[in-house]
Amino acid sequence: MSFIGVLETIGKDFTKGFSWAMKYALPAEKLTALLFPTIAPEMTAAAAATTLIQNAVLMVEQKYAAAGVSKGTGTQKLAEVLLLAGDAVTSLLEKAGINADTDYIKSVISAVVGILNVQGLPAGS
Repeated sequence: MSFIGVLETIGKDFTKGFSWAMKYALPAEKLTALLFPTIAPEMTAAAAATTLIQNAVLMVEQKYAAAGVSKGTGTQKLAEVLLLAGDAVTSLLEKAGINADTDYIKSVISAVVGILNVQGLPAGS
């Protein structure tokens, strides 16, 4: 086996080992709660609000994609995400000490959409 071949083998094993280890790593919210217990309730509420927004965005995007009308429907999608998750998100953010009006929630939804758009799909999807 060549030197390059050995390095490639080591690299593949590292990737497998790292993937395996990541399955057992604590989610960032849980790790943060353990390290900083005084902010855990607020952080947990904000993480739950973010999860709700992301799930609602994904659900609405999937609905529009399945109907074949994904383009040019941003305002409609935003309205549906607000309908699905807006009240719960507002409540969770208030619990986290964030005064969130509708415009603020809309900007957070837009930020989540932007992150999902640039994130892209993993290889092989």
